[in-house]
Amino acid sequence: MATSASSKLNKAVKQQYMSLPQGEKVQAMYIWIDGSGEGLRCKTRTLDSEPKTIEDLPEWNFDGSSTYQSEGSNSDMYLIPAAMFRDPFRKDPNKLVLCEVLKYNRKPAETNLRYTCKKIMNMVENNHPWFGMEQEYTILGTDGHPFGWPSNGFPGPQGPYYCGVGADKAYGRDIVEAHYRACLYAGVQIYGSNAEVMPAQWEFQIGPCEGINMGDHLWIARFILHRVCEDFGVVVSFDPKPIPGNWNGAGCHTNFSTKEMREDDGLKVIEESIERLAKRHRYHIRAYDPKGGLDNARRLTGRHETSSIDEFSAGVANRGASIRIPRSVGQDKKGYFEDRRPSANCDPYAVTEALVRTCLLKEEGEEPANYSK
Repeated sequence: MATSASSKLNKAVKQQYMSLPQGEKVQAMYIWIDGSGEGLRCKTRTLDSEPKTIEDLPEWNFDGSSTYQSEGSNSDMYLIPAAMFRDPFRKDPNKLVLCEVLKYNRKPAETNLRYTCKKIMNMVENNHPWFGMEQEYTILGTDGHPFGWPSNGFPGPQGPYYCGVGADKAYGRDIVEAHYRACLYAGVQIYGSNAEVMPAQWEFQIGPCEGINMGDHLWIARFILHRVCEDFGVVVSFDPKPIPGNWNGAGCHTNFSTKEMREDDGLKVIEESIERLAKRHRYHIRAYDPKGGLDNARRLTGRHETSSIDEFSAGVANRGASIRIPRSVGQDKKGYFEDRRPSANCDPYAVTEALVRTCLLKEEGEEPANYSK
């Protein structure tokens, strides 16, 4: 099992230094999405006192030519603090700061999808859109081999691993437990976790979150998972089909509701939304992974609890459909629906924005409407 060199450093020695008093000063780790639309970057600055609100945090900058975000001749990019969390690695009073990225001309960077998402969410705030996202991921060694798998070959076929218990069924639970507690400490709206169908594959759920908070909380939860895995010397992959063949892929099923859907007879509103989604399948597929649907094409095959990428489908309690209406919602005639199409490496800002555009703003056609005119 290949683990990183830094994970073998003496953590007890590090702890001697981490327990030193830091006076009135505070370390703020600024975090942003890089030019790949999937990778996260971070760097730390010292503040003179503990920030109480996002307005207390200064703007900062970085070299975009080293993060796939600009050319070297004009490489300064701006970091605009957007959401603040407690730091579970350095502990209070230190902070994690999720940032938006602006280019030299103060326009949003290409992978800053939060910028438009926030505008769209502000347009529908009276509808109180709630989201819950189920983030699947796979734990890998530094050599790219799934954690706990035989070095030459495969583990036993799928069946005993989903929500499994025991050393021969659950691979890497220490990472899952550490991540869960770190999210709770940080103030992330984590809802639960479980082992998934493929060995070394796990899931955590974030939500319910309203509006822009969904993207903020999921990105910070991903960052915390990357850092926890770094400490253990392993790698987390959000690839939607990390192992080809007869193994489940990894998605980010998205649960969605509005105030109307949650009220009596909300099922009618849910069914109307599903009709709108059916007419806009290709638009949503493009929004649901960072490569415009190419990543999801490996996962959405109609097998392994997925729908076909080429066809829209919906059904009650059907895990092979594009949209699943939970059985309890069918019985209560109100609640929410689950969009099972987003890939594990999706940008939650793009996914939540697309759902709001189609279901609440009632957009049609292949392209998103432009409201800035």
